[in-house]
Amino acid sequence: MNVLGIESSCDETSVAMLTDYELKANLISSQDFHSKYGGVVPELSSRAHLQIIIPLVKDALYKSNLELKDIDVIAATAGPGLIGALLVGLTFAKGLAYSLNKPFVPVNHIEGHIFSGFLMEEKPQFPFLALVVSGGHTLLLLVNSFTEIKKLGSTVDDAAGEAFDKVAKMLGFGYPGGPNIQKAAALGDKNKIDFPVAELKDPYNFSFSGLKTAVLRFIQKEYGDIKKISENDLNDIAASFQWAVIKALIQTTKKALKHFDVESISLVGGVAANGALRESLTELAEQHNKKLVIPGIEFCGDNAAMIAFRGAKLFEAGGNFNLNYSPYPGLSLNHFS
Repeated sequence: MNVLGIESSCDETSVAMLTDYELKANLISSQDFHSKYGGVVPELSSRAHLQIIIPLVKDALYKSNLELKDIDVIAATAGPGLIGALLVGLTFAKGLAYSLNKPFVPVNHIEGHIFSGFLMEEKPQFPFLALVVSGGHTLLLLVNSFTEIKKLGSTVDDAAGEAFDKVAKMLGFGYPGGPNIQKAAALGDKNKIDFPVAELKDPYNFSFSGLKTAVLRFIQKEYGDIKKISENDLNDIAASFQWAVIKALIQTTKKALKHFDVESISLVGGVAANGALRESLTELAEQHNKKLVIPGIEFCGDNAAMIAFRGAKLFEAGGNFNLNYSPYPGLSLNHFS
């Protein structure tokens, strides 16, 4: 079965080809120009998707040694994400499916991340805990099968990735914030400043808004002006902030490990590329004798390989989909609730 996957939920256009669950191509075109604006500009993102999507599909087919007629299923991200960006990939996928008379499967972007660990040689074992940490989402999930996902907790305000971006802006690091914070943190002392970790009534929820505010108040109290902060102090603030985020994620996951009998843990999403977080979760998994699966860096960010994989599983599960589906960023699709 040849599955074409298309991803265009934000600022990366990606096309992948999966043949009998073997990845033949996973092409990603990143829109680096957004950095000059300090964040993603939706209209520019949509235009960039329009310009590159057809060349990427052609290249993916060529790399896979396939033709359009060889495609069996077409899957595309249908939400959540930026409406304009989503429409580009989704509309193209539906049009292609219609013209080829092939099945079309809309895929929830978060579901794609949840199962991205299955693109690795070492795969998660059911049931597993999925810690989803991306730019706009922070979730802790109990995944019992490909068709049964239970949400244990989520962020009540900012996602971890959003906090990284906002704190990076405070420190003058620019966008995207995650890689810049990580780079500075590697040179700083994570124990220099004791930033707070939110304690919530729901033990599996997260909150990063207070942490973001605590960093702002610290800068205002100690320095007044960002220009007065030395490079060493910037590194210490970055390291301390990053450590507070990691502690929140690890502590919550640890609570879940005590209450749910799982075979493995999977860390997924864009922030899963953070080296310090990967190390901390590796230690936690070893302490609890659990298998840990973290996708390669290529599959942490937005990519079509995870969309193709999820689409293939949903198609095999007998899901009923049609070409009338329209995207909506807050909509939960398929079996995710």
